[in-house]
Amino acid sequence: MSARPATLLERLRSAPRPSDKRAAKARVDEWLVEADASDLAESADIIALLYGIADHSPYLWRLIRADAARFRRLLARPPQEALADCLQHLAEAVHHAASDAVAMQHLRKAKQETALLIALADLGGAWNVVEVIEALSHAADVFVGCALRHALKSAHEAGHIRLEDPENPEQHCGLVVLALGKHGARELNYSSDVDLVVFFDPESASLPPGFDPAPVYVRLTKALVKLLQERTGDGYVLRVDLRLRPDPGSTAIAISLPAAFHYYETLGQNWERAAFIKARPVAGQLTLGETFIRDLAPFIWRKYFDYAAIADIHAMKRQIHAVRGHAEVTVSGHDVKLGRGGIREIEFFVQTQQLIFGGRRPHLRGPRTLDMLIGLQQDGWVGQDAVDDLTRAYHFLRTIEHRLQMLADEQTQRLPSEPDALKRFAHFCGYPSTAKLSSALTRQLRHVEAHYARLFENAPGLAASVGSLVFTGTVDDPETLTTLRKLGFRDPAKATETVRGWHFGRRAAVQSPRAREVLTELVPGLLDAFSSSGDPDAALANFDLALAKMPAAVELFSLLKSNTILRELFGDILGGAPRLADVVVQRPHLLDAAIDPAMADPAALQSRFSQSLARATSTEDFLDTLRDLAQDEMFAIGVRLLSDRIDPSDAGRDYSALAEVTVRAALHHVETSFTREHGIVPGGRCVVLAMGKLGSREMTATSDLDLILIYDFDEAQPESDGARKLHAVTYYSRLTQRLVSALTVATRRGKLYDVDLRLRPSGGKGPLATQARGFIAYQTSEAEPWEHMSLSRARVIAGNAALGASMERAIRAILAKPRAEAALKLEVASMRKLIAAEKGEGIPGDLKLVSGGLLDVEFIAQYLLLRHARQYPELIDTATEAVLRKASEYGLAKGLDELIAAHRLFSQVTQMQRLTLEPGTNPAKAADGVRRRIAAAANLPDFARLQREITETRARVRSRFAAILS
Repeated sequence: MSARPATLLERLRSAPRPSDKRAAKARVDEWLVEADASDLAESADIIALLYGIADHSPYLWRLIRADAARFRRLLARPPQEALADCLQHLAEAVHHAASDAVAMQHLRKAKQETALLIALADLGGAWNVVEVIEALSHAADVFVGCALRHALKSAHEAGHIRLEDPENPEQHCGLVVLALGKHGARELNYSSDVDLVVFFDPESASLPPGFDPAPVYVRLTKALVKLLQERTGDGYVLRVDLRLRPDPGSTAIAISLPAAFHYYETLGQNWERAAFIKARPVAGQLTLGETFIRDLAPFIWRKYFDYAAIADIHAMKRQIHAVRGHAEVTVSGHDVKLGRGGIREIEFFVQTQQLIFGGRRPHLRGPRTLDMLIGLQQDGWVGQDAVDDLTRAYHFLRTIEHRLQMLADEQTQRLPSEPDALKRFAHFCGYPSTAKLSSALTRQLRHVEAHYARLFENAPGLAASVGSLVFTGTVDDPETLTTLRKLGFRDPAKATETVRGWHFGRRAAVQSPRAREVLTELVPGLLDAFSSSGDPDAALANFDLALAKMPAAVELFSLLKSNTILRELFGDILGGAPRLADVVVQRPHLLDAAIDPAMADPAALQSRFSQSLARATSTEDFLDTLRDLAQDEMFAIGVRLLSDRIDPSDAGRDYSALAEVTVRAALHHVETSFTREHGIVPGGRCVVLAMGKLGSREMTATSDLDLILIYDFDEAQPESDGARKLHAVTYYSRLTQRLVSALTVATRRGKLYDVDLRLRPSGGKGPLATQARGFIAYQTSEAEPWEHMSLSRARVIAGNAALGASMERAIRAILAKPRAEAALKLEVASMRKLIAAEKGEGIPGDLKLVSGGLLDVEFIAQYLLLRHARQYPELIDTATEAVLRKASEYGLAKGLDELIAAHRLFSQVTQMQRLTLEPGTNPAKAADGVRRRIAAAANLPDFARLQREITETRARVRSRFAAILS
């Protein structure tokens, strides 16, 4: 005859130490009287246990006080029998529950009873830690199963589902609940969340005809969560976490089995492989889950060693290891799960090696941590010392974890930070002092830390410059959020979700396993680069938008990972140059220019344009191709400027050369198509005259084109010879319209330039094109001095070479006309005053119109050219600095070197402002990275110093302006 199992009372061996025994005794004595339970005082073991609970655990003490009979009943039975009877009674009660409210009450009462029973068995020494976690896991299985069965029956009664057997609702119900994490491994802690994933069969026979399966099973899942998680007057049952399902940020809480399988096959991550090591079906149609896990085995367990996956596993480890712990093993405030030497490191020690070796060794595929630790030792992958040390540490740390959670039924693993609270907790754990607990805990943590460090001792770190980062899993890590704040992210939670979305493959460019593996290594350095851009949130958001439009990104990721300078440039573009960032977002292929920004070459540029445009099959195709080519090159120039490969003056010449090639190509196209429609005008020929910034080769990223189209023809035969004849005046006016349209119209590829024709002799009135003879006559005898000032920057950029040469000679002759000094000074000064009166001093930070700014310097150069060109023809040059330099050499005015320096400073700053900022933006209010770039363009250390330099320079320019033009 077998011996009777010992009751819980008979198995009591230990109890927490009360910190305030007098207060504890008072509480217990009062309760014994209230509950008419004075007989319990006869047992020293019970009294010791009650003192410890009453002094330390408000949660358990509340459960004891709430039902003295329940407390007695639990003590009087073997704990395993008491647990089994409680759960059996629950299953029967919920099966017959007439409503959700009744089912929820039964579930919560059972949770209270099992929580108290397991705590008493744990604190009293009746169960060891393995028995405790198994009891917690078994109870959770029953809670989930009972809740699901009730939800299924309710759905059946409402007509939402058609059960094969309502008395056995899970049979062929089409839905399965998988437990992952500690629940799946039957290793739950005392107040753990349960990690569940819910899958359904979209072809299930339980679905009524015409019903969409997804809403049905989502509704069932919500009902399940409500039954378990909603807090009532009786508390709650389990906190349910559904975030381990495929891509939880963009999927429903219940997912079809085919969709889930496709996700894991194509986008599954290594941390998800690790999560599925512990997966098991716990409720619903269990065979569905068993089949799913069996079919998913090739994803979880790779047959051959996958070194790319191993590298990713190492990266996962380094991320978790770096962020979760502290710089040193400590006790006060230490997290026994996530901190250095904690439970997570033991679990990760085992899981990573399971992933590496389990593909070829099926016996290493088990879910339980300590079992698999032994398996690794038996296979020779770890030593006996590691098994012994890690096993002892696991038992110890799980016990500490349970004690922390018993205090208030909170999911916490962090030790108290305050000395008094830590001392009280040491007593609750049975230690006489904080020092004794600290010694025992530190010893275990150091053992774990040592073994864990050896596992990955050759793997480099992934810490960011001011902290560490982790984006595995589905939950925001608090220390990662802190690191992101230190990096300057204003919305670290959004940044975390963005990066996590990449790992889930939410962008096409990151849907290959290789892309995500490289990305794991890249992210810390990339976020560092974004941090230094001045606006890391914008940089990250812009990069995410660009990824959304890129088909692949492995090459880009690899280059960025290996090149720090390139990452910094990349960050500056996306976070410190809003205009360029907008271009990247719209046209992410342009990032190639950031990878290899080759120097511009006008001849090569012309050749590339000619070859590409020759393949255009229609006007629409031509316009799109022209925009693609020009925008690609415009972006490349900006990258070269931003990366200091060229200086601002070079950028001005490059932007101007690009505009020339673009205008030349557009003119050739419209002339060709116009000839097909209207023929040619006998003797007809035309040129495009560039004025303004294009004429002086000082264009910026936002400059428009000041153009004049000049034409000539045989006046004896003024009509074109095509089928649709046009007079020459109409012909060239319409040709000009077509040219302007080719340059300005917005196609699906966007627009190129704004074009201004108002510098032609008729201004904004009259024909758009100007006849050569009339242009020369007007400029010779009618034009105002300000028009000759504008003409000083004119040059031919496209069209008939002979007419172009003729026009260049005529312009030089006009500029070299003799002029009266006093009258010219008066005209120039008056024009400057008129512009100031009509346009003001410009927007803040705009150095063109401001007093003492670029316009003052240009007017001085134009005055000197017009005044002295007759005597010194070499002065005729379209570039402002060239005119000033020659004038200085001839000694035509004092202080011209100051004006050259001022023009260079203003041009440098203007180039960078136009590149990085949207028009109208005050640079003083721009992001730090933008201001830093603008100051660097002028070779100054910071923006404040730049502002002082500009103020002082403007004063000198204004003084020179007054001296020269007075």
